Amino acid sequence: MKPLARALCLWELGRQAASWRLATGQKCVWPGGRCWASVPKAFGTRTNFLQSRPCITRTGRIMRPDDANVAGNVHGGTILKMIEEAGAIISTRHCNSQNGERCVAALARVERTDFLSPMCIGEVAHVSAEITYTSKHSVEVQVNVMSENILTGTKKLTNKATLWYVPLSLKNVDKVLEVPPVVYSRQEQEEEGRKRYEAQKLERMETKWRNGDIVQPVQNPEPNTVSYSQSSLIHLVGPSDCTLHGFVHGGVTMKLMDEVAGIVAARHCKTNIVTASVDAINFHDKIRKGCVITISGRMTFTSNKSMEIEVLVDADPVVDNSQKRYRAASAFFTYVSLSQEGKSLPVPQLVPETEDEKKRFEEGKGRYLQMKAKRQGHTEPQP
Repeated sequence: MKPLARALCLWELGRQAASWRLATGQKCVWPGGRCWASVPKAFGTRTNFLQSRPCITRTGRIMRPDDANVAGNVHGGTILKMIEEAGAIISTRHCNSQNGERCVAALARVERTDFLSPMCIGEVAHVSAEITYTSKHSVEVQVNVMSENILTGTKKLTNKATLWYVPLSLKNVDKVLEVPPVVYSRQEQEEEGRKRYEAQKLERMETKWRNGDIVQPVQNPEPNTVSYSQSSLIHLVGPSDCTLHGFVHGGVTMKLMDEVAGIVAARHCKTNIVTASVDAINFHDKIRKGCVITISGRMTFTSNKSMEIEVLVDADPVVDNSQKRYRAASAFFTYVSLSQEGKSLPVPQLVPETEDEKKRFEEGKGRYLQMKAKRQGHTEPQP
């Protein structure tokens, strides 16, 4: 049986199992004896609950055919959106855990996250989020994603991510509230968290210089060039994309960014592609309901078996003449090319043409070599 057909069969079996439990009123119990619901609505229904530890939240749902590409691999953007949802739940709960002005936690940054293993249609994604550090005005959340084959019970870790949130007042969206402190079991945990906070704060400042950079279309580009594969997506922000504030969910933005990056990668290598990792995603400014956003992607670097794509998000407040178009978010996505059997394939080498493209290629090469050294346990010194 082909991988996609097998995945669809697994998804259908999961759906039927859920319907049978609904009809019989049996409990839906996972390994370890945890009961999600005595009468579940469906496996595809999102459910979240708190464990005995107050700083941990879990969500989960089954992966459906519309979550995946034509090969049956779940889109990286779908997983990123689930990660952000879990982070938003736990950080909003924490920021409202004490009496005071009510708020909603807004995503400010996502640290680098690696896609350790592909997830397929019919598997259940288990997302766990834990608060690991709080500063005066921000919350650090660590998120893990596990995939489960519901026929065999096999589980594997697919993603680990770190997200930063800030609490915004429900009364005034431009007002950042103070975060209730967390209690650390060890003093070292607070010190390590403070170091991570200062490092991400510095890096966020360093990314703002790219705000004026834009992706320009080119007529009749040659294959394997930056212009040949660069892509853009235009999206009108509607109510379903937004929080209670009327601003776009960070997960919605990340999913759109992954879609554009995937198009760029597919155009370049013309094979099945999957997200391998996402470098730090910085949210420079909020995106309001009613804005038209342009998500642009371009290839910046290729190694033998991977592609780096830069994605830029620009917001145009078309109903507000007082505000000009602005850069809302930016990130680097890394993709790999796969055969029909799921094996890694060589990537066509990118041909940079302009001086800017050559400069971005060298910068991407530096990031690639640095991450390669980290994986090998020999981190290169920062320049």
